[in-house]
Amino acid sequence: MYRNSAVSCDGAAPVPMSAASRRYPALLLVLFTALWLALAIDPVYRQDWLLENLLVVIAIPILVATSGRLRFSNATCNCLFLFFALHSIGAHYTYSLVPYDEWFQALCGQSLDALLGFERNHYDRLVHFLYGLLITPAAVELFAHYGRYPRSWAVLFPFLFMAAHSTIYELVEWGAALIFGGDLGQAYLGTQGDVWDAQKDMALAMSGSVLTLVILALAGRLPVRRPA
Repeated sequence: MYRNSAVSCDGAAPVPMSAASRRYPALLLVLFTALWLALAIDPVYRQDWLLENLLVVIAIPILVATSGRLRFSNATCNCLFLFFALHSIGAHYTYSLVPYDEWFQALCGQSLDALLGFERNHYDRLVHFLYGLLITPAAVELFAHYGRYPRSWAVLFPFLFMAAHSTIYELVEWGAALIFGGDLGQAYLGTQGDVWDAQKDMALAMSGSVLTLVILALAGRLPVRRPA
């Protein structure tokens, strides 16, 4: 977790990292940059693409700027890379228009939506769930790096952090829809006619977070810095 080292789960001394491991986040950054640039070419709805990528242009520079103080584990870097890659795909196509069903039909010869009984495009729901699932490891390591608390709080703090973030994001979407209105506001909000869309998105994000925390707890991978 720390630069050039990783913190053990029980709060013991940091474990030195190999040179290849230290370079791994930079490799992922290069791969993501290449993917992001490719998806920046001719998106389906340029204005919505710009709004969706506010998350990327804010989060990625912060992660790079703070990497010297907080070195996430390689597994957590993988999770962050996967989430931002999936988000970039959603931004390119506009979330409600991501052609995942066409991709599935091309691979399997049948409709995924028909198999699962979907009546709307669920790519946005998938990414909200994965937000909780894939960003929670970073929240766990963030609190372990800066906080000192009993092990019982190693679950509560990251979960509340993720729950607050998912709620704030829905409020930002609602505010953007009010400000921009019209087709752009609807494209960014992405409710697809579901009046409970925001609540379902938040529930999915929190469910993903809980699942990650349970997996980490069962595997004994909840790092914590205990009070002195």
